[in-house]
Amino acid sequence: MSDDPLVLFMPSGKRGRFPRGTTILDAARQLGVYVESVCGGRATCGRCQIEVQEGHFAKHKISSSPDHISPVGAKEARYAEKRALPAARRLSCSATIEGDLVVDVPQDAVINAQVVRKDADTRVIERHPAVHLCYVEVEEPDMHKPLGDLDRLKTALQKDWGVGRIEADAHLLPQVQAILRQGNWTVTAALYQDADDDIARLVALWPGLKNEAYGLACDIGSTTIAMHLVSLLSGRVVTSAGASNPQIRFGEDLMSRVSYVMMNPDGREAMTRAVRQEISKLVQKVADDGGIERSDILDAVFVANPIMHHLFLGIDPTELGGAPFALAVSGAVRLRADDLKLKLNPGAHTYLLPCIAGHVGADAAAVTLSEGPHRQDEMMLIVDVGTNAEIVLGNRARVVAASSPTGPAFEGAEISSGQRAAPGAIERVRIDRETLAPRFRVIGSELWSDEPGFPGSLGQAGVTGICGSGIIEVIAEMYLAGIISEDGVVDGALAVRNPRIVAEGRTFSYVLSEAEPRITITQNDVRAIQLAKAALYAGTKLLMEKQGVETVDTIRFAGAFGSFIDPQYAMVLGLIPDCDLDRVSAVGNAAGTGARMALLNRNHRREIEETVRRIEKIETALEPRFQEHFVHAMALPNKVDPFPKLAEQMQLPPRAMAGAPADETGAARPRRRSREERAARRRRD
Repeated sequence: MSDDPLVLFMPSGKRGRFPRGTTILDAARQLGVYVESVCGGRATCGRCQIEVQEGHFAKHKISSSPDHISPVGAKEARYAEKRALPAARRLSCSATIEGDLVVDVPQDAVINAQVVRKDADTRVIERHPAVHLCYVEVEEPDMHKPLGDLDRLKTALQKDWGVGRIEADAHLLPQVQAILRQGNWTVTAALYQDADDDIARLVALWPGLKNEAYGLACDIGSTTIAMHLVSLLSGRVVTSAGASNPQIRFGEDLMSRVSYVMMNPDGREAMTRAVRQEISKLVQKVADDGGIERSDILDAVFVANPIMHHLFLGIDPTELGGAPFALAVSGAVRLRADDLKLKLNPGAHTYLLPCIAGHVGADAAAVTLSEGPHRQDEMMLIVDVGTNAEIVLGNRARVVAASSPTGPAFEGAEISSGQRAAPGAIERVRIDRETLAPRFRVIGSELWSDEPGFPGSLGQAGVTGICGSGIIEVIAEMYLAGIISEDGVVDGALAVRNPRIVAEGRTFSYVLSEAEPRITITQNDVRAIQLAKAALYAGTKLLMEKQGVETVDTIRFAGAFGSFIDPQYAMVLGLIPDCDLDRVSAVGNAAGTGARMALLNRNHRREIEETVRRIEKIETALEPRFQEHFVHAMALPNKVDPFPKLAEQMQLPPRAMAGAPADETGAARPRRRSREERAARRRRD
């Protein structure tokens, strides 16, 4: 093995070994990691900023330290003096590699940053928020009625607004008298009432009429964080923002982050601090974009998978790393915003939806609330594809849920040319059935690669890799074109007549793009996708068995990634069961929609709390049939399950030919008949 230092770039997950003395910018370019550089490496533009992460990253077998990078040189020092360089950041054009490194490319320093696609939908949500603004006129002090100012305020609120018992937040006690006099005895009070009791909390107070109050709906994903600023008075989404989850530097998948906590004494604190800081930045961004003050934000709802949920709350997630996958808290959590270090209004509250199970979190609960399988008769399958796929299946009679360990392959982490969704990433692929020539589209361009003007439409990024939706489509297209068999083997016999099939050791690969960086789909890439999709399908089959059904009526893809999956290709791949394609749809960031529903209507909080109590949790790791379903699901689209509705829409390869095993070169050879087939043939003869 080379003694050259190993460098891992985040959030792309790309890595490689480089000689000591190589600039970090050069290493990034060799790996196809986009780092902005306008000045040509002269340390004058400051676009190429990076941060070195410190600690032992067990999954990647890297111990990273600022000592593994060259000291600040004259050019960096001059830039820092003239333009100001944030603490802990370096210029990658000047800093050189001197040891193993985990390098974070800050997204605020990159123009062509990862595309975080989690916009809010336009659903109209009936309003009944936990926070209400109440305008009242308060009686002035009277020597004959020695009642305190706060008590007279409470009396006015009870009389005019029908409020029961009122408790005032401690931070308001020193301010009440001044605010009443400033408003000439007219004030607007913010009352918070979430639980079913009759106690309302006075959380904010303004002189005169105040007609603005806002809340946050935030989905903390393992890869991305999405936040919506919502008017509590009108229900409209004022603005939305998203960012990469900075915890990616500690591990691409959830179990890697649990391992990091287990192996580093300060791991939990570091990850909690990182995610809270990023959320705080998003709060400031949506406030600035919405033209409001942070003090106008009075309520916030958060959803997350169990590990993100625990880390956000500052809870050690170690128990979720192994059976019985025990949650520290499963029910809804209500906290003051200050408890989570969120600088909102001093009286702001937060609400976290309940978690369904150890690996099915509050985000899945929010998706369930949004799509409402428990409110209808049809059998609905909801799939949120991520590093850990969450699956919900049911109707008003019964709802079951599970998670499947798909890993980060669909996000590009285990794919040779894979990357997250960003400008330059291939997101759509088509392969000619005769010539095997591909054409594709990339994020940032509306043109296909075979259309005039395509190279000029790419901008500075060029074609940099392939993201999740593109990975699904290229594997499915390779199967439909006969490049890979039903068992996922790249057919090496095609190499004789087609230069796009190339040998790589004892296996073969398909060349998707010949331009630099060369993008190929290797046998290992195909296997990684097979493993991921088989885990998801096996989990779905378990839930279908629990429900006693062989088909589902509707399928909903949730999540930002699900929004860009073509249902037809997902079915060709065997990611989802056979279903009428017209009944398969993407519902976008349904977790964010569920969070908005809980923010704007406290009745939805009671609804999902009750629904989660009734959902049956299926632990795939304990189900003996999971492995059997997994093995069948490794085939494309499946070894045993028929796909008649899909076959009505398109011509699938003959299963006998597609299922032919391969010899050690990858070339297909005649399939050996099973014992049952041989017996049936003897009977016919």
